Amino acid sequence: MAEKQFVKEIADINGDFPQWYTDVVLKTQLVDYGPIKGTMVIRPYGYAIWENIQRELDARFKATGHQNAYFPMLIPQSLLLKEAEHVEGFAPEVAMVHVAGGEKLAEPCVVRPTSETIICSMYSKWINSYRDLPLKLNQWANVVRWEKTTRPFLRTSEFLWQEGHTVHATQEESMKETIDMLHLYHDFARDVLAMPTFIGKKSEKEKFAGAEATYGMEAMMLDGKSLQAGTTHHFGQKFSKAYDIMFLDKDGKHKHAWQSSWGVSTRLIGAIIMAHGDQRGLVLPPMVAPIQAVVIPVAAHKPGVLEKAREIADLLKNAGIRVQLDDRDQSPGWKFNEWEMKGVPMRLEIGPRDIENGVAMVARRDTCEKFTMPLDGIAQSAHELLATIQTNMYNKSLAFRDSHVKIAHNMDELQQVLDSQCFAKVVWDQDPACEALFKEKYQATVRVMLDEEPFQDTCTCCGEKCEHPVVALVARAY
Repeated sequence: MAEKQFVKEIADINGDFPQWYTDVVLKTQLVDYGPIKGTMVIRPYGYAIWENIQRELDARFKATGHQNAYFPMLIPQSLLLKEAEHVEGFAPEVAMVHVAGGEKLAEPCVVRPTSETIICSMYSKWINSYRDLPLKLNQWANVVRWEKTTRPFLRTSEFLWQEGHTVHATQEESMKETIDMLHLYHDFARDVLAMPTFIGKKSEKEKFAGAEATYGMEAMMLDGKSLQAGTTHHFGQKFSKAYDIMFLDKDGKHKHAWQSSWGVSTRLIGAIIMAHGDQRGLVLPPMVAPIQAVVIPVAAHKPGVLEKAREIADLLKNAGIRVQLDDRDQSPGWKFNEWEMKGVPMRLEIGPRDIENGVAMVARRDTCEKFTMPLDGIAQSAHELLATIQTNMYNKSLAFRDSHVKIAHNMDELQQVLDSQCFAKVVWDQDPACEALFKEKYQATVRVMLDEEPFQDTCTCCGEKCEHPVVALVARAY
């Protein structure tokens, strides 16, 4: 009875997915709404997930030669105005500061919507020679974009992210960086988030304001919608010309540098929720779970039970597992339900009979299976189980995604695919008119262009023979 009442606190995942998502993020205490509309307070459990994402990514960035730096969040308006296309792209979302210290500012400041402008202004000071290149910096920061429609983690007026900004001597080096970081994100999503993704080039319409080319990482959510989980951008020389980033090359000539940028945000937490969750709540991959294992004493009032539970928790902790002993004054059933909702990968129950038999009862969150695990060597067994859960979650997510991707030869088929909550692979001639029609008729967009051979020589949209055919992923998206 208690379990049924607990689950009722979450909307039906199949009947009302958006409400299920909102219920989960609030009831598992990942976030709460901030006092200003569109803002969120990331609570400790949610922030711990972000810290694990940050730690895993940061190690990968540093292993590929990137260094962390930090730039001011207040940007002089004049800096933003230097790159026209960039300004136009962000103008509707920019927040401004006009007064500080009780006095009107001589020049208004922009609250950082992204950092290209201020970073480029510094690069123009720091870079003089080819010996200064490549310069590969990353920033962990917050940004503010005054969004009209918001949802925790997916789209908020302020969010946390990382933004990499690199400078190179040649176009080839800058392009390689753009693609390398795209693959780094793809591998990270697979290995850490247990989430398969599609990667590829964005259309001209969908590219980042001011970029020569944008590449995206798209993940499938359980409702068949796509979530843009990360992007990389090849800036070419657009910003270096606007901000006068020049270097003296080996041939004695002054040249404009080539640049790339790339980023992911706390939106990844929303992706984890919507790619892996179920009717009971969160299902967290062990690699990012704040608590990988919870130990619950059963009949804790009986002699030796609490002591054995504490001993097991200490063994797991000393073995490097993120573990919590739940010795609160609540019934075991209540605790089971709470930790299931919070998505803890592994639960260990220990009672008098378990101690007598030299085992612990184990529950897997990913499959909801229960079985016994010998206390002898339990730390090693727990590590192996967590690795199995991580792999299984990826395989399950991959199987779901692959079964929800279908080919659309024409617009009628495209509608059928989208209405069945699937991604569509289409052949597209890269005509903006066809791209606009996807959105107008079906509220779908070209997510990325895939590195695949076209399966027909005519455009899925207009039926005309294609001059420059690409296979594109079309989906409804967050």
